[in-house]
Amino acid sequence: MVILLLIGLWLCTFHLFVATTQGATPPYLQELIEQAVRGKLHEQRYWHLLLHYRENFISGHTSEVDDPGFFLADNGQIDPEEELKATLTFFFSDALVGRSQQPAQCAFVARYHWLNEQLNFDKTKLPPHSCERFHHWFAEFDPEYISMIFPSAYMGNPASMFGHTFLRVDPKGQTEQTRILAYTINYAAEVPPNTGIEYAYKGIFGGYKGFFSTIPYYLKVQEYRDIENRDIWEYRLNFSPKQIDRLLMHAWELGNAYFDYFFFKENCAYHILSLLEIADPSLRLTDRFHFWTIPADTIRLLVQNQGLVGEVSYRPARSTQLKRKRETLTQEERQWIAQLVKEPSVAEQEEFLAFSPEQQASLLDVASDFLRYQSLTDLENTEKYKTSNRAVLVERSKRRIPSSPFQVTPLTPSPEHGHDSFRVVIGGGWRNHEMFEEISFRAAYHDLLDPDPGYTLDAQIVLGDLGLRHYHSRNQFRVERFTLANIISLAPMDSWFQSPSWKINIGMDTVKSHSCDLCSNGHFNAGVGGAVETHILQREVFFLFGEFDANASGAYEKNYRVGGGVSGGLMANVTDNWKWLISGGYLGYPLGDYSDDVHVSVGQRFSLAKNFAFRTTYTHHDRDNEVLAVFHGYF
Repeated sequence: MVILLLIGLWLCTFHLFVATTQGATPPYLQELIEQAVRGKLHEQRYWHLLLHYRENFISGHTSEVDDPGFFLADNGQIDPEEELKATLTFFFSDALVGRSQQPAQCAFVARYHWLNEQLNFDKTKLPPHSCERFHHWFAEFDPEYISMIFPSAYMGNPASMFGHTFLRVDPKGQTEQTRILAYTINYAAEVPPNTGIEYAYKGIFGGYKGFFSTIPYYLKVQEYRDIENRDIWEYRLNFSPKQIDRLLMHAWELGNAYFDYFFFKENCAYHILSLLEIADPSLRLTDRFHFWTIPADTIRLLVQNQGLVGEVSYRPARSTQLKRKRETLTQEERQWIAQLVKEPSVAEQEEFLAFSPEQQASLLDVASDFLRYQSLTDLENTEKYKTSNRAVLVERSKRRIPSSPFQVTPLTPSPEHGHDSFRVVIGGGWRNHEMFEEISFRAAYHDLLDPDPGYTLDAQIVLGDLGLRHYHSRNQFRVERFTLANIISLAPMDSWFQSPSWKINIGMDTVKSHSCDLCSNGHFNAGVGGAVETHILQREVFFLFGEFDANASGAYEKNYRVGGGVSGGLMANVTDNWKWLISGGYLGYPLGDYSDDVHVSVGQRFSLAKNFAFRTTYTHHDRDNEVLAVFHGYF
């Protein structure tokens, strides 16, 4: 009898579950669904934010979430109303859903919280789950503030060339010293090792899955500041406790989701903005980014929202610390540090002991900083530098003097001080005795002659630059050039830093030859070299490259030419607003159209305002001369 009763009870429970999820609806569930439909909750912005719906070009909606487990209705990715009904239905069930395999009330706690606010659930008819996993996770944060974190651009990794953004959850009672122990909310692509060229096209066209993760901040600092030598900017956001709760609840939900990762559009910066909109739906941040999302642009957008950003903090890279400390040293002190790095025992020599104890301690501190920097950047000799650093620290421990505080000034101001990344250029000029007008549009991001504040020094990333011209005498409109990608990294070398400089340029321009006056020319150029920095005026960088160059055009006898050569030049900041760039070189082409080219370029830029500048350029190629004067507007 008992067994029969248990079987009957199990069958009743099973049929109730089936009725709840597949067909017949409990009265209270039906009441909630009717109430939600009457209130048009599926049309409300917050529901669309929770499900990441975007309006389609013609009609309807599609969610940017690509993980099927994020949706409880079969067509939930494209139907907000059906997804809402399914969500309410699953709230009555103990079925495990999502990648986290929890009941729906716990897997999608932000949905439950918002729908409860709108519909005022009767707890006797819809009992709430305890959701212990979520509450334990939330308690670990003990949140008081949310901070947006921006590690600056890193030219050594294509995925990091535009910088990065993620969130830090600052706990109650946090101090300057304990910030590094906080947790972060990060979004990134899941990329297998050693992907090679596959990384480029999959990253651009959504071939990787992107996931949210929660990582201790000190690990991110170690990665960005210590290993990749990127300055880090921290922006405290003025969110209320309720807004922070909403943000964290949705961050928990996103553990059940992956997005197809698109390097230029749906990237780290874009999805972090979507989390901020959950905290404050009035922000409408992602609506501002239609074709690409550049992390620095998102920082500028946050700062423009009055009252959103509070305290701004700076965490310098190890390389920046070293450069600033070195600037304070005399030539004699630099020589002593070089000796300490090679042989720490020189700290026991009489000449070194003649320094004051405070000066000895300071020199040993800098020597240790340099050795730690080298151990993280020169991986082949890591153990050698660690051994030397231990010896330096032993000597430092003998000087029982606290290290003097050292305030590091950034090499360039924080990103919100920089010009906007989209650029429009209007002007005109003269080419080979012919006048023209020009207008050009650059999708992103920054070139060597653009205003420096807010951008990584000596780095250029130009993407999608289209130039259109009208030539007077022939009354001809033409595409003068299109730059797919033009990237330059100038890394000034000295006795402490020896990174090479490099560049790559892919696109189309216009050439003049014996057989053609103005011919379209596809080109590929790449080079490796070095640079040095001086301070004769304000700041100068001299550079030299060895280059490979290939061209394809009807202007050449065999329709192509391939060769190489050398180029070099000078980039000089005359004043804060005035900058010059002078370059020249020789290229020889032994393959295809046998020819050579001597090229010279002289350009200068004068900044009129943060987002407005005037530029003139003179360029010379074989049988081709041009003068251009333009105004730049950044948007």
